[in-house]
Amino acid sequence: MMLCWSFKMNLFWFFLLLFLYLGVFSFGSSNNVSSRPAVVNIGAIFTFDSTIGKVAKLAIEEAVKDVNSNFSVLHGTKLFVKMRNSNCSGFDGMVQALQFMETDIVAIIGPQSSVVAHIISHVANELQVPLLSFAATDPTLSSLQFPFFVRTTRSDLYQMSAVAQIVDHYGWKEVIAIFIDDDYGRNGMSALDDKLAERRCRISYKLGIPPGPGATRGDIMDLLVNVAQLESRVIVLHVNPDSGLMILSVAHYLQMMGDGFVWIATDWLSSLLDSALPLPSETMDTLQGVLVLRQHTPDSDRKRTFFSKWNKLTGGSLGLHSYGLYAYDSVWLVAHALDAFFNQGGIISFSNDSRIKSVEKGGSLHLEAMSIFDDGPLLLKNVLQSTFLGLTGPIKFDSERSLVLPAYDIINVLGTGFRRIGYWCNYSGLSTVPPEMLYSKPPNRSSANQQLYSVIWPGETLSKPRGWVFPNNGKQLRIGVPIRVSYLEFVSQVRGTDNMFKGFCIDVFIAAVNLLPYAVPYRFIPFGDGQKNPSYNELVYSVATGVFDAAVGDIAIVTNRTKIVDFSQPYAASGLVVVAPFKRLNSSAWAFLRPFTARMWVVTAASFLVIGIVVWILEHRINDEFRGPPKKQLITILWFSISTLFFAHSKREHCEHPWSSSSHHMALCGFDNQLKLHCQSDINSYSAAPIFSN
Repeated sequence: MMLCWSFKMNLFWFFLLLFLYLGVFSFGSSNNVSSRPAVVNIGAIFTFDSTIGKVAKLAIEEAVKDVNSNFSVLHGTKLFVKMRNSNCSGFDGMVQALQFMETDIVAIIGPQSSVVAHIISHVANELQVPLLSFAATDPTLSSLQFPFFVRTTRSDLYQMSAVAQIVDHYGWKEVIAIFIDDDYGRNGMSALDDKLAERRCRISYKLGIPPGPGATRGDIMDLLVNVAQLESRVIVLHVNPDSGLMILSVAHYLQMMGDGFVWIATDWLSSLLDSALPLPSETMDTLQGVLVLRQHTPDSDRKRTFFSKWNKLTGGSLGLHSYGLYAYDSVWLVAHALDAFFNQGGIISFSNDSRIKSVEKGGSLHLEAMSIFDDGPLLLKNVLQSTFLGLTGPIKFDSERSLVLPAYDIINVLGTGFRRIGYWCNYSGLSTVPPEMLYSKPPNRSSANQQLYSVIWPGETLSKPRGWVFPNNGKQLRIGVPIRVSYLEFVSQVRGTDNMFKGFCIDVFIAAVNLLPYAVPYRFIPFGDGQKNPSYNELVYSVATGVFDAAVGDIAIVTNRTKIVDFSQPYAASGLVVVAPFKRLNSSAWAFLRPFTARMWVVTAASFLVIGIVVWILEHRINDEFRGPPKKQLITILWFSISTLFFAHSKREHCEHPWSSSSHHMALCGFDNQLKLHCQSDINSYSAAPIFSN
């Protein structure tokens, strides 16, 4: 009976524990499911019918399909993307962003335009919704002012670094910048100006183009006519595809795409070439010889597979450019960040903004419909900490919220297509090998390591353009000349004149100018007060700061000056010299006596004789070699002096004095340029006679 009761109690506790276990497990499972919603909504804002937007739209759609078909990414949660057309308008983009904020959007892919990004970034900051832009390249968007803006492409800061290094690589010092006069163009040119200044180059002329359809072909022609009259022939084109093609077409009409000109286009042109090739032959004729930058994406099996898939989707009617690849990776970045967000217990919830309610009070804008994403900062943190391998290579952000390992392809337009002449990367500069092959090696930015393949320049020439000409309305070169009060043979002012000089330095300068195959207008400008020699450091600094275009004079080439200006080849050497009369003498058997005077020879002979006598005084009492008849002692003294003069430097493996009667001595002897120590000693007698020999 007791056994039966015990069995029933055990069975009771077993079912009770099983019930509690299943209940807790099911409760935990329901909590886990609730933390991962079935669908997560994200938005996308860009211009649908633009060069970038056409490709980005299809790339985003394919990325969403691939994410949703891969259970390992979001573990059953599906992404749903809502797209809005900003029409490259800041106002339209702001309206579309505000409409997104009325729904449960947790992130926005875009915007495409830097102008739109500046506007809606303020909205994203207020409502804590991350913006992941695959095409807004304005460097100022990375500032702390826009913490919720995440650039998933390359900043123009790196692109302008590449342009500046190309300019410096070919030895050009000045460029003309043509840009769209908006946030994208102005801030890009500001970055280029800074990067050129680091290499002692500069933008000599900036030409802003009105954004949108405001600029007509006639307006562009008037602007380029002014450019054609300037000195520089290196033109950097930082615009959008529509205005860029018009500018190049007008330049071709004005014969500015011929020999002597250099055109460098930023990645707007590479996007057009990648997505729309083959372009009409009339358009390609206007692009011949142009250097173009393109964001570098490493080659990989996954990338090749996607390109094959893309060609099947589009039938070859639409090419895939780098911005399309970055748009695809942006969707995957959101997916990886959401997965980490849910794993950390993040919940998609929204709350009303009290400040918006106070602003809306009494109005009819219905701003109260917008809500704050409560865990937006957590999602932003996971976006910036995400690391994975995308179609564009490693996706990882540095401390400045920029993608790591920025790199660009440098391509040269020719014929019906283009060819790649090299690469630029922030790691090692210009090279002819892919950047990913250099990351495993120490960075090498030496000038000898900066290489590019040959370029076919405008005018179908392989010769590097000089990059400048004398303008039709050019100004005279301002040549600073020091007014010296000493050593007037080098440079001096002609008495009674203000800007006429003479002297050796002036003659060299005029002779060099006359050798040039073209005319160089210049004028001399005096430097100094004429009372004392002016400071040459100040003269050099005046050249560096643009007060003078050059300086002529007896200016020493020293290290601190070479850091701020360039010097010509030295044409006069300074230093200490000895001027002595030259007299030809007949050679004879006694020619060896000429280096010294007769008095010097007498003093030398007397010194050896005195040394011999001193040695005889010290040695004749204890050394048998210095004893004997007076004649023998005199011969010994003379022999010692002569041996000191002629035999002290002889090479003998074992050295003993010819006058030594025993081996009781220590000698340092030289043999084959080595010192050897021979030491023999005796307790009863000791003498030391060191001999140094080569």
